[in-house]
Amino acid sequence: MRALYDVPAPAKLNLFLHVLGRRDDGYHLLQSVFVPIDWMDTLHFERRDDGQLRRHDLTEPLPADDLCLRAARALQEASGCRWGVDISIDKQVPSGAGMGGGSSDAATVLLALNRLWGLHWPRARLQALGQRLGADVPFFLGPGPAWVEGIGERLSPVALPAADYFVVKPAVSLPTREIFAHPLLARDTRAAIVEDFLADPATFGKNDLQAAARALSDEVGQAGRWLEARFGNSRMTGSGSAVFAVVSARNGAAAAAPGKEARWLKELPAGWVGRLCRGLEQHPLSGWASD
Repeated sequence: MRALYDVPAPAKLNLFLHVLGRRDDGYHLLQSVFVPIDWMDTLHFERRDDGQLRRHDLTEPLPADDLCLRAARALQEASGCRWGVDISIDKQVPSGAGMGGGSSDAATVLLALNRLWGLHWPRARLQALGQRLGADVPFFLGPGPAWVEGIGERLSPVALPAADYFVVKPAVSLPTREIFAHPLLARDTRAAIVEDFLADPATFGKNDLQAAARALSDEVGQAGRWLEARFGNSRMTGSGSAVFAVVSARNGAAAAAPGKEARWLKELPAGWVGRLCRGLEQHPLSGWASD
């Protein structure tokens, strides 16, 4: 195999995000449900015979040594592979949004190179490597929606009812470190169980980072109010500035929302981006690694 083209890297939403405490090493203990969505980056891979690792930015420029190159380097070193790769990235998921775009790109690199280089590593081995790159990377190596605990490393598959979400990313991007250090961050939410969430996934819980995020930027609050005025609900995802609303829980009937997307996008303030997204029941690369 010489190349893999049009390989997806989906973003994710945190349907809720609770902070239960903080470990002695400073890492926060979390509970969340992650769901992949159909807002995606697209990556292309061409094998190199000289062992070099090169990245080519097709849209926005990324940092010189980004998570994709670090993922490729980590897999190359851990496997002893002699091949290299050219990675081209069509970046569509906004950065600094809390949607896991960089982590998803890194996971797609691991899955694609595992196939392109003929390594045949199982999913668990890739996830162990991915955890060294970032807390969200193992999720994007998994099969689909997950109940997340610990510092993000404990994943349990969870079946979710299909739903549509309208996701808005204000112009501002928020630094994760400042949010987790903010005095408004609550760190004492009581632990929940999966059954609590499944009783009503659309309304369960909250994002414990949202108060700190609003204090750092009023745009997060503005985005929430914009969504609530149109859909009656809103919630920040992750530790970035993106906010989403549940548009409809689908029960077999076609949602009316897609026909209204263009109108909603025209109503966004200047500098904001948004998209009507569908929650994915499986990661699009779920079959690319064996369990």
